[in-house]
Amino acid sequence: MTQVRVGRASIGRNLELSHQTYLNLISAQDRSFYGIPAGTARGVLTVLSWPYSAVVRLRNRLYSSGLLASHRAGVPVVCVGNLTTGGTGKTPLVVWMCRYLRKRQLRGAILTRGYKTQKGESSDEPALLTAQCGGVPVVVNPNRVAGATQAIRSHGAQVLVMDDGFQHRRLARDLDIVAIDATLPFGYGRILPAGLLREPVTGLRRAHAVVLTRCDQVPDETLSQIEQEIQAVNRNLVIARSIHAPVGIRTAREAEIPLKEMRGMRVYAFCGIGNPQAFLRTLEWLGADVVESRAFDDHYQYTADDLKSVHGQAQERQASLVLTTQKDWTKMTRLALPEGAPSLAYLAIDLRITTGEEALTSLIDRVLDGRMPLGL
Repeated sequence: MTQVRVGRASIGRNLELSHQTYLNLISAQDRSFYGIPAGTARGVLTVLSWPYSAVVRLRNRLYSSGLLASHRAGVPVVCVGNLTTGGTGKTPLVVWMCRYLRKRQLRGAILTRGYKTQKGESSDEPALLTAQCGGVPVVVNPNRVAGATQAIRSHGAQVLVMDDGFQHRRLARDLDIVAIDATLPFGYGRILPAGLLREPVTGLRRAHAVVLTRCDQVPDETLSQIEQEIQAVNRNLVIARSIHAPVGIRTAREAEIPLKEMRGMRVYAFCGIGNPQAFLRTLEWLGADVVESRAFDDHYQYTADDLKSVHGQAQERQASLVLTTQKDWTKMTRLALPEGAPSLAYLAIDLRITTGEEALTSLIDRVLDGRMPLGL
């Protein structure tokens, strides 16, 4: 049976609060939280969510009424965002969008606010976007309006793709595409910190399209139910379904391991993403024998000691391969990788739209060709 580790140690009551511990609490999987009844702890989180929710609602009203101004960039702006925190598959969707712009022979640029660690280092998303969207400038600036100006003046951008910008309304956008993880679509139905919602689901009223991600990991009946809930909020939304399709296993020297060789292979898996279970389910789908897995906190910044520890645990479990995500891999390029067996590698994936692609691209084309009325 796979043993799941969190952070630097196995799950236990003596641990500091980790991402997984927090998820166990808000999802009601745990009955107690460091000796406190879990229901009591969740009640405290609910109270804490009230002021946050009030501020979010007020801010949205001010923008919708025009009392807070949104600034236009002068070129089409396509926003790719989400309703919840963590692992919705937003980054692969941004990559898909940039590749579509390339097909249209348009110069795009990505706007991202970036995420600074305690050490002041840049986050994993800009590095991943740079690696996967070769030739597309990635402009990192918390001020999206200033970032837009830079992208246009310095890079000649004809279209701006705003990464993780659904709640950042100061820069006006022509198209809002929201990524929703089909395995956890509405963040337990509660606003942060009681749940994972950044804003109420009613925020979908200002969106134009939804892309459901990881649709291969839930039954069709569940997908239909999710779509019904979305349409109950906004029946005019274009809804597409997608999967995160594995395309290869790549090692430090970019040697490729065929996916078919994963079947039966003893794998030690680790990651620091918002939805580690989705990564593990993909490995199981590939037929890998995951002998142990370790989930670090989202946006975790690895050290050489972390990789040495992971490698040692993999050796103890007699794993043939140590596997992580491409997002995690981008944060390891500056580190000295452990030598000797087992090899360290990452799973490369692409977002593939399985249904609704024609409707989605038609909507995008309307924006790119200037045929969508502003504010629709």
